[in-house]
Amino acid sequence: MSAESGIKTFRDQDGLWENYDVMEVASYDGWLKNKELVLQFYNDRRRQLKTAEPNAGHKGLAALEKKFKVSIVTQNVDNLHERAGSSNVLHLHGELTKARSIKDSNYIIDIGYKDLNLGDKCPKGGQLRPHIVWFGEAVPAMEEAVEIAARADIFVVIGTSLNVYPAAGLIDYAPAKVPIYLIDPNPVTSSIRRKYTFIQEKAGKGVEILTKKLLANE
Repeated sequence: MSAESGIKTFRDQDGLWENYDVMEVASYDGWLKNKELVLQFYNDRRRQLKTAEPNAGHKGLAALEKKFKVSIVTQNVDNLHERAGSSNVLHLHGELTKARSIKDSNYIIDIGYKDLNLGDKCPKGGQLRPHIVWFGEAVPAMEEAVEIAARADIFVVIGTSLNVYPAAGLIDYAPAKVPIYLIDPNPVTSSIRRKYTFIQEKAGKGVEILTKKLLANE
């Protein structure tokens, strides 16, 4: 979804994310092995995000709120949906602009685009870590995401491989007769057991085409 804004996904380069092995910077084992590396990696991502801008896809989804009730469930950790104007965004994998304590799971703070360093602690003395759901960790927002999918009248999948679970399983919770749209520039490699309309475009152009289809059927 955010690729056209210059935000790379961790699947861009065969398991490398900005030239790092994803398990070194996106797993709890990686955190235990080298906290400084992990903190620096997300500091860099935060700086990158500060200069990034929402693309036509983000803006197109925000514009759909004029005609529809739009709920966005995203695997992305950036804030580009919010900056584009979307008002109902659920982040499955955490948020880059927030930090949380390793000692107190309820201590979550907004740090904006500031760096997070060793020695930055919560009031209880716990080191602050990125508010990111790493590989192998539970996805706290999954239950809410399932509820959103289960009451959808239209279900749209944008720019995901549909290979990362549990998020990829959300499509199975959409009601049986709900129209499903899949927007991606690449052919679908995942085995989807549902009938869907495939729009083979990047997010910006794909959302434009989707909008025309939805408004034509309104």
